[in-house]
Amino acid sequence: MVNSRSKAAEPPKPLDRRTVRRQETRAEIIAAAWDLVRANGLAGLALRDLGARVGMKAQSLYSYFGSKHDIYDAMFQEGYLEFEASFEGPAGVAGTEPSEQLRAMAHRFFAFCTSDPVRYQLLFQRTIPEFVPSEESFAVAVRVYESMGAWFTDLGIADAASLDLWTAMLTGLTDQQISNDPGGNRWERLIDRAVEMTLREIAPELCHTVKGQQP
Repeated sequence: MVNSRSKAAEPPKPLDRRTVRRQETRAEIIAAAWDLVRANGLAGLALRDLGARVGMKAQSLYSYFGSKHDIYDAMFQEGYLEFEASFEGPAGVAGTEPSEQLRAMAHRFFAFCTSDPVRYQLLFQRTIPEFVPSEESFAVAVRVYESMGAWFTDLGIADAASLDLWTAMLTGLTDQQISNDPGGNRWERLIDRAVEMTLREIAPELCHTVKGQQP
């Protein structure tokens, strides 16, 4: 009998110095771009200012990104990876009732979005004319949405319209907070009530009245 052994996977080859430096420079440019749009708004990203921020001429940026939209695309992907990392699903509130898990998730989403309004605009609104995320970047957004959908399915909420209503409720509260009470809590304090109202519509069997609220 011949014994067979699977070949051990070879460790990845280390990146050469030039590649490492290029990746570091791209990351520096993206970080500087975030700083500028947080100060001037998404539409206020000027390549001349961005180049000056990282110590290069504006035209030199094209050695790292093909266009300004490519910079936005890298920011979009980075933002969604941060969103994905913040979205823990039920693991973050294990052992609680489904309605409590959903409320906890709603508060996490709201906090993530309102903590950085410019990032929220880039990820969830069509703020930049003609900008369309690349297939690679949009795949991260799809992955997050599908994870949320799988969680809903596990809770017994399987139809797409219910998930659409849920996300519309969350983004609606977030939009109102960012637009009309930045830094406050006028719409944040409505999250639990809004979750309860939405659950009464999409999954009344999961509805659990918020403490202190009349049914």
